[in-house]
Amino acid sequence: METKENNLINIHQFLPHRNPMLMADYILELTKEKVVTSFTILEDNIFVHNNEFVEAGLIENLAQTCSSILGQSFFENPEADTKVIGFITNIKKIEVFSLPKVGDTIISKASLISMYENICNIYCETFNNDELLIRAEINLFIQEVKS
Repeated sequence: METKENNLINIHQFLPHRNPMLMADYILELTKEKVVTSFTILEDNIFVHNNEFVEAGLIENLAQTCSSILGQSFFENPEADTKVIGFITNIKKIEVFSLPKVGDTIISKASLISMYENICNIYCETFNNDELLIRAEINLFIQEVKS
């Protein structure tokens, strides 16, 4: 697995998203059941309003973090031109406690609850330092698109 300096994995390896919709920078930890990502909020982010990263941005960050668990199997070969489609199929529960500001680096953690083929149920949380910003239980679907 290709890594960046300090053992950070560039999330581009596991997601089809690109700017301006990429809402995670690096994977700090990744197993088949768990992922931890980091994301620094920049002023020009499309989800920044009045110097805050709004709820929709937090949800997109969680979804991208979660999809890394499922997406890693599609992107194991960096030379392959793999194309995937993925989306949130269900948000079972979501709680937003606080919004981070421009310049903050948030850490999102996701744990696989269950998986059936290309659909998974994941519990996820995002933190700014030790402050819990959001937590949710979501279902995601992802599959390879055949050319």
